[in-house]
Amino acid sequence: MNAEHEPTSRPSRRIGRDQVIWEFGPELSPVLEIEPGEVVTFETNDCFTGQIKDESDLVTEVDMSRINSATGPVALKGAEPGDSLVAEILAIRPVEWGVATLIPGFGQLTEKVRSPLTRRFQVRDGMVHQNERLCFPARPMLGVVGVATSGEVLTNGLAGRHGGNLDDHLHGRGAKIFFPVRQPGGLFAVGDMHASMGDGEICFTGVEIAGEVDIRFQLLKHKQATWPVTELADRWVPHATADGYEEALALVSEEAARLLVDEHGFSIEDAFIFLSVACDAGVAQACRPAPGFGAVARFSIPKLAACRAPFSS
Repeated sequence: MNAEHEPTSRPSRRIGRDQVIWEFGPELSPVLEIEPGEVVTFETNDCFTGQIKDESDLVTEVDMSRINSATGPVALKGAEPGDSLVAEILAIRPVEWGVATLIPGFGQLTEKVRSPLTRRFQVRDGMVHQNERLCFPARPMLGVVGVATSGEVLTNGLAGRHGGNLDDHLHGRGAKIFFPVRQPGGLFAVGDMHASMGDGEICFTGVEIAGEVDIRFQLLKHKQATWPVTELADRWVPHATADGYEEALALVSEEAARLLVDEHGFSIEDAFIFLSVACDAGVAQACRPAPGFGAVARFSIPKLAACRAPFSS
């Protein structure tokens, strides 16, 4: 493991990467029940669950039913529908190597890049190395983060109001994610680590890697958003998911405005003006074309005196 992402103290609870789910639904069974304030270490698989080990292994040859396993789920005591389960990422420790792939038919350059391809990357000293000439800073992040749904059953490759495959590269060390609780306990699971990934992942992949993540859990009673909301040191970030980016952007704009109105006393008109003049719309995932996969939009809202956090105290 890469030591630069070690936490200041070791957590007391651990879940192995053999305890996984392949879909989020309303009837998940917890492998662990914890109190608010506890820290859990999750061992995660890479998104291919170990099926790709070197550059001779192609994505066209893997078992696609074993994609994006998520370790867990964890039940948080006291979490009830209408609350928010809060997951704070304390540390991410990827292993020493990962892979990126080209998948035929997926991504922005499908007319120019048609063949399957695997590239293996080394991760050491805080850098990702593709070869002797090309290396770049590691930005470990989590792709799949979610809780039980209100009723629908979604594979881990899909995102929705429960979270799921958000693939937001902001979900690294220090991020605090507020998940709307739909079922008692919340039932949180995590997987699909990346050593690095760009916004939008235009070839449908980051540097897919296994590792460990330490997460501290808290409970926010009687408040929740429609989709997960992420709090960072300098901003907070609502999300929304739809089939296309234009629809997802409209939904996340409405979600951001609603939080400003309901939690911080903005008028709806002032909320929309504020979103235009002081905030940034963006994409967490829009790897088009990607048949069957949606787009995830987000809005970055700076922490100002008028709106210091997603939810007012």
